[in-house]
Amino acid sequence: MAAAASMATTSLTLSLLPSQGLRGSTRSLPVTKTQRGVSTKAGSNLITAKFDLKSPPYPMNALEPHMSQNTFEYHWGKHHRAYVDNLNKQIVGTELEGKSLEEIILVTYNNGDLLPAFNNAAQAWNHEFFWESMKPGGGGKPSGDLLNLIERDFGSFEKFAEEFKSAAATQFGSGWAWLAYKATSGKDKELEIVKSQNAVNPLVWDYLVST
Repeated sequence: MAAAASMATTSLTLSLLPSQGLRGSTRSLPVTKTQRGVSTKAGSNLITAKFDLKSPPYPMNALEPHMSQNTFEYHWGKHHRAYVDNLNKQIVGTELEGKSLEEIILVTYNNGDLLPAFNNAAQAWNHEFFWESMKPGGGGKPSGDLLNLIERDFGSFEKFAEEFKSAAATQFGSGWAWLAYKATSGKDKELEIVKSQNAVNPLVWDYLVST
C-alpha cells in the first residue's frame, strides 16, 4: 500500500486522530473504525457481535483519475473485506470478542511479538482510515492549526508533501506512510512522517496519526 499512499496524496484530506483541539480544514475520524453488527444464532439465545465492512464514504469511481473504480473495487471489495471477514473468524469465542478494533490491535501487537489476529485487525483499521482520509476533489493545503504545525515542523506544506511522497515511494515491500503526532524527548509533541511494514500502524506506538 506504500504506492497507494503516495498516489493518494494528490486527492488527500489530512486528518488527525483524535483532533486534540486542532482547528482547521481537517476531518476527524471516529475512534471506533469498523462497524459492529449483532446477530442471534437460530434456535438459541446466544447473541454474537462481529465487525462489519463499512461502505466507502463516496462512490467507487469518485477518486478517478487518481484511483480507478476497478482499483477501488479490488482493494475495498477483496482485500478490505477479507481482513474483516478473517478477523471475525479469528476472534469468535475468544477473549477478543467484544473488544473494539483498537483494543484488539493493541492487545495482539503484543509488544512486537504479533498474535494471530493482529494482521487482520490492523489492516481492517488501516484500510478504513485510508478511505476516510480521501475525498473527491480533496487535496491541497489544510488550514488553521494543522497548517501551522506542518509549517512549524517541516518548514512548509510543500516540503512536507515532498517528504511524505518520498516516504511512501521508498517503503520497501508492503507497508504504509503516516503523518504522526508524537512526543519527543524533552519537547512538545511534533508532527513526523513515519513508515511501517505490513499491517503495523502508529497506534501500537501510541502516536496520533494522519494519512
